[in-house]
Amino acid sequence: MIRIGFTLLTLFVAFNFSTDAEQTNGGPNNYPSMVDADGTLRFKFGEERLVLPRGLQPSLLRTASGALVVQAQVPEKPVPTSRMVYPSAMETRVSRDAGQTWEVIPRKAHENGLNMEGGAVQLHDGTILALDTYVMPGAKPGEGIGQLYFSTNDWHTLEGPVDVSFELPDANFYGSADDGGHPHNAMRLHRRILELPNGDLLATIYGWINGDNTPAQYQPKMKKTRVMLVRSTDKGRHWKFISTVAADPTVGTEGYGEAVLARVSKGDFAGRLICQMRTGRELREAISDNEGVTWTSASPRVYGGLDVYRTELWVDMFRGMKGLSGRILDENNPEDLRGAVVDPDLIELRGGLLVAAFGVRITQKDCWKNPHHPWNGNYLAFSSDHGKTWKNVIRMTSGVLTTHYMAIEETLTDNKIFVAYDLGGWSKGMKRDIWGRFVEVAQNN
Repeated sequence: MIRIGFTLLTLFVAFNFSTDAEQTNGGPNNYPSMVDADGTLRFKFGEERLVLPRGLQPSLLRTASGALVVQAQVPEKPVPTSRMVYPSAMETRVSRDAGQTWEVIPRKAHENGLNMEGGAVQLHDGTILALDTYVMPGAKPGEGIGQLYFSTNDWHTLEGPVDVSFELPDANFYGSADDGGHPHNAMRLHRRILELPNGDLLATIYGWINGDNTPAQYQPKMKKTRVMLVRSTDKGRHWKFISTVAADPTVGTEGYGEAVLARVSKGDFAGRLICQMRTGRELREAISDNEGVTWTSASPRVYGGLDVYRTELWVDMFRGMKGLSGRILDENNPEDLRGAVVDPDLIELRGGLLVAAFGVRITQKDCWKNPHHPWNGNYLAFSSDHGKTWKNVIRMTSGVLTTHYMAIEETLTDNKIFVAYDLGGWSKGMKRDIWGRFVEVAQNN
């Protein structure tokens, strides 16, 4: 989804979980539960920790030193600028003590700084690169201009931005509004930058080319997007279009967007790229075995039977309620009653296990008026066969108010990940924070 942007001008037990009631930090007490399990994995959950007060929709990077860098939007206005920015300011915090404390990294005076939704990566040479999410139209047709930030001292300081160019043949930067109906003259980089063994970089971008003119179902001024792959051979200074990962005007309510890219490095599928994408309905997945030159047709990836079309499972909870569209939620209004999967994240752990994070909204738009259905929340899924199947699915939060956005990274300890998610929403005066917790996974013998 083209989210609003504007221009101003502790215990190991197989499938049993340590209780958050034992927390000492006054956390929100979310109890993880198993949605699906095959008996091969067991999990240990750390306590929930407050990471970034007032934050929503986290991005996350773990550096080579073990530092955790979290960024999220906060309810402050950005600095006026001619460049596309999110309507809220971005705040960045870093923990260098395994999540015990979080230091605010101040923005430079009179600058909005990085929006890390565009992706961040630490290269093999130690340099950290981060791309701002917005790619603006360049001076020439088919040219986009992005912003690159970098750090050579473990994010103690972040330098930049440096303008970087994108070759995007037939790009249309002016064809769509955002999800609020406002002009959106930019494309969006999203989630992850991958460094290939030869040092080249890959990233995903979503937006439009000429001819992409299918309206989103809930916002006619917003056009359905496609996901594209770009590659850099010079450490992010110049990016070239490689392929369209997925485009289909009949899919979902939004087309393809909010992509995440992962590379399998082990097993029979070593070298495979997996791209998971939001559609406004079900999550979809495409695969490439030639470094993104060609892709399989994007097919639905349904984790743990969480089918967002199963409206009969929640219609009674919403029956009689008037949705945001103004229509009553019942069997006569399946469009508003359906759910949605949003903002996937995906990583390969050093041992080869794949971990996915995603949010499920029940319903797609009215989950903030009534968030209490147990499916409504944040999830993790695990694949032991390099993405072929996902037989272990965990519900991290259930029936809570959240934007359903998450971020995950593996720590310096093998098979121990840090998970960040938000609790709250955008309404004025509403409590909202980024929380995080560690999750350890081990295989049963």
